[in-house]
Amino acid sequence: MNAENDAGGAPPAETHEVLNQPEPLEPFHAWRSDLALREAVVREGGGWAGPTLEAYGAAAGGPLFAAGFLAERNPPQFHSHDRYGRRSNLVEYHPAYHELMRAAIEAGLPSLPWTGARAGAHVARAALEYMHNQADSGSGCPLTMTFAAIPALRLQPDVGADWTNRATARAYDGANRPWHEKAGITLGMAMTEKQGGTDVRANTTRARPLAGTGPGALYALTGHKWFCSAPMCDGFMVLGQAPGGLSCFLLPRWHPDGGLNGLYVQRLKNKLGNRSNASSEIELREAAAWMIGPEGRGVPTIIEMVMMTRFDCIVGSASLMRQALAQALHHCMQREISGRRLAEHVLMRNVLADLALESEAALLLAMRIARRLDEAPHDARARQFVRIATAVGKYWVCKRAPAHINEAAECLGGAGYVEESILPRLYREAPVNSTWEGSGNVQCVDVLRALAREPAALEAFLVELAPAAALDRRLAAHVARLQDDLAQADEREHRARELVGRMAVALQAALLLEAGHGALADAFCATRLATGAMVYGELPTGLDCATIVERARPQPG
Repeated sequence: MNAENDAGGAPPAETHEVLNQPEPLEPFHAWRSDLALREAVVREGGGWAGPTLEAYGAAAGGPLFAAGFLAERNPPQFHSHDRYGRRSNLVEYHPAYHELMRAAIEAGLPSLPWTGARAGAHVARAALEYMHNQADSGSGCPLTMTFAAIPALRLQPDVGADWTNRATARAYDGANRPWHEKAGITLGMAMTEKQGGTDVRANTTRARPLAGTGPGALYALTGHKWFCSAPMCDGFMVLGQAPGGLSCFLLPRWHPDGGLNGLYVQRLKNKLGNRSNASSEIELREAAAWMIGPEGRGVPTIIEMVMMTRFDCIVGSASLMRQALAQALHHCMQREISGRRLAEHVLMRNVLADLALESEAALLLAMRIARRLDEAPHDARARQFVRIATAVGKYWVCKRAPAHINEAAECLGGAGYVEESILPRLYREAPVNSTWEGSGNVQCVDVLRALAREPAALEAFLVELAPAAALDRRLAAHVARLQDDLAQADEREHRARELVGRMAVALQAALLLEAGHGALADAFCATRLATGAMVYGELPTGLDCATIVERARPQPG
């Protein structure tokens, strides 16, 4: 008699129960579950936006979080020609991508500081981005570029006013039609060329006058661009060589006469991450574009856009770190090993606390720059601080993110390595922020340039550190050594990464001390201001790791 008959029925289909596996952190509330974010927004002057951030936090951790997975799994598709053989240059996105774009634009993510200019507007907008990027970073690319293009467009109101009004409208229109038929538009940028990369002055794209010359005039651009992100944007900020030198242009995807412009998408980039977003190589063949700003002053014209996109790289990296930390904490507070939850094991608590320190320090740095961006139009010291702190933060926070996310994924073991988890996507995404808009070396050299040309920028940076340095002797000693080393100009370039990293951790320590979080500030000063290994989980004994971990713990929404 077989086992089936002995048992009196069919054998069980399952071989075991699924035990000791955490429930997914889905959905969660990206605002309510993040105490550090809520406190930072209030502290930096954006508390008035609480209702907006509350609503977006629910979406970012709910329907938009789900849309992020769909957009990642269904990347954009390029169609060079239509079915009749006509050139179309069409990139088709999954509906989830359009859902992400629509939600962000209607919430004001690309427009809030430009349409609601009040104290804390940049802070509130950065918080929106911080939550949105935890759902999907690919859509964050065109959202960032649309946001960042506004200052450059405002330099040329005869051309830019109409574009600015549409770019700041809280209306999303992803249809393939001319910009002037849309209530709301998006903007991209295309500066990099194969032979130059970061050295945009080596660009070979030529700009030929079509109707008059100088600011606001229409030119024909011929050349190539090695990276053009979000090629379905309605217009692009580009650089080209005019007769008077490298100049900035606004290039519409549709020609001013209503037909397709001379912008030809050659292919989409097969990227490590940022997969929901399309990045392309393009050729420009007599493409019509308006000159923005003075002829020959392309870099100064577009530099404020670059500064804004660099700032968003900081926010983006901080947001990736927060989501990775949230996933690690959520897992370790449910999973049991040897009769105890993972988070209760001393060594794991050390790792989690260290990750939490890094995450909150990155957030605080981003939010302080956001506050100074709000103050910059009427405060010279704030402008100088933003000038240097953006490069410092772009270097350090973006450089720290990949290792941070790797460690967070390791907390989940094999579950953090499979694509059903969000951790692989976060890990693939992290390097883009350290590469885009100037790699680490570019940021460090930019800091050195500011030190040499704008001494007031360093002074503004040191002023930001002074109140906290008066509270903690470790920070005071760190700042004193840093000032001495920065004064040694002969070896500054060789030591640039070390120096800029020390500037970053000084600012992060100051902000943690200023916020009054004793356990976090003490742990940060005891580790980041000291020399030695920076592998996560090496916090010394005597620190209140339990308090740090509990503060960072997310709550399902």
